[in-house]
Amino acid sequence: MAIRRICKYGEKILEKSAEKVDFGKIKKDLPGIIKDMFDTMEAVNGAGLAANQIGLDLRLAVIRVKRDNREDLDMVLINPELVEKSGPVAEEEGCLSLPGLFARIKRFSRVKARALNAKGLPIEINAEGLLAKAVQHEMDHLDGVLFVDRLPFITRMKLKPVLMRLKLRWKKIDESKMPLENNNSKE
Repeated sequence: MAIRRICKYGEKILEKSAEKVDFGKIKKDLPGIIKDMFDTMEAVNGAGLAANQIGLDLRLAVIRVKRDNREDLDMVLINPELVEKSGPVAEEEGCLSLPGLFARIKRFSRVKARALNAKGLPIEINAEGLLAKAVQHEMDHLDGVLFVDRLPFITRMKLKPVLMRLKLRWKKIDESKMPLENNNSKE
């Protein structure tokens, strides 16, 4: 089990579109990457995680939807694309790259997406509710879009000071976890 560091708001990798996956080139590394992504997501109680959120420039996302009285639904989406969407809805949303921040976001209540699964086979997903929201959220990440980018301009401007404070806090936390370099202490 390897839990990876989650990239936070302000890091450049979250602002760019992820590179399309050449399945043949990463086939042997894919099981480890996918396991790390699920382990990382589970450690922070997330519903989805895009590869660029852990610093990998890959069009790859994982989603885990908890279901009552049934096994969790785990999905791997490689090079996903939305092919249909309907039923606008606005709901509260958060993000592992913006921990502690939640906002009401407009999404679609139903989507159809196409992707490759973990074995490189084409799949089609018809999603509603939480799964639809997770698919859209993770695909946004792969396009370099964060959920706060979907907020109205005025709301984004009001949030700017909050985001800057959070960004500074995350930077301090990340720096405190870094190993000491050039430790020249004498024993």
